[in-house]
Amino acid sequence: MKHLLWVLVPVVYIVVPAYLKGNSYVLSLTVSSLIVAGIAVAWALLGNLGGMVSFGHAAFFGLGGYASALLTMKAGVPVLLAIPLGGAFAAVASVAMLPALRLSGPYFALAILAYSHIFRIIATEFASLTGGPRGISSIPGLPQVLPASLAGLAPYFLALTIVLLFCLAYAWVRKSHYGIALRAMHDSEDATRVVGVNSVLLKSWMLFLSAFMTGVIGAFNAHIINFLEPDYAFNGSWSVLPIVAAIFGGYRTVMGPMIGAVVIYLVDQLVFKAMLASGHQIVLGVVLAAMILFAPDGLLDVFRKRNAGAASTGGQHA
Repeated sequence: MKHLLWVLVPVVYIVVPAYLKGNSYVLSLTVSSLIVAGIAVAWALLGNLGGMVSFGHAAFFGLGGYASALLTMKAGVPVLLAIPLGGAFAAVASVAMLPALRLSGPYFALAILAYSHIFRIIATEFASLTGGPRGISSIPGLPQVLPASLAGLAPYFLALTIVLLFCLAYAWVRKSHYGIALRAMHDSEDATRVVGVNSVLLKSWMLFLSAFMTGVIGAFNAHIINFLEPDYAFNGSWSVLPIVAAIFGGYRTVMGPMIGAVVIYLVDQLVFKAMLASGHQIVLGVVLAAMILFAPDGLLDVFRKRNAGAASTGGQHA
């Protein structure tokens, strides 16, 4: 599986763009799927490593988008600098959520959901800064940093690079001593406290990192669509769809959330929507339910077991 992933990286940077270049519709859908993938990786980092299931990542997504948009429009900050600054703003804003770390399970999830609604209301009421319900228009787009022949692919390359960097960060944290401590916390948080592990501090860092990632992808999205309004930026779909994608792909793996997001989003938009234009989400729900029932560890785990089975069969024949 690891060797396959190394092969896929040059494919998605070279082969896929060659196909997408001539199909603007599929290109826009692919970029959208990578935006969902970025949130899915951030959600999986918090949910899997941090042990905190969130229903409110739309808060970080919206905050990052608004921060980056306002920095470019009001302060003249370059777009490529404003995008990570949008993530930093989302991470700083997540400090307001620290009291929720005392909660666990569904109580934490609902508390973060409540924060998401609070930030949406703030964005709606502060019309002098955010434009209120009407939102912000004419947000600067991405700068032209690629040759003219590849200019239309800039959003794809940047989105792909951001998501792959998120995956690398996820992998690094999981393999580090922080990851070991977090996994130990899953088994017994009280026991880890006894041996000197500061569980609250670790959870706080996971929340900050997850918020930063989601804020970055929210900022990127703002400069792609060039428009923001509260009901869109803080929409619940930015919390729900990444969860669906992460579970579908396998949120306990590094690449699972990304692959799950791309597969589930593109299949939903290109296949399910063509089959059932007004109710394609129903088919998506059925597929997710089937995945949870028959392959709870996700799509990547299905492939891993299949490859392991094929390898063992080949070994027996040999």
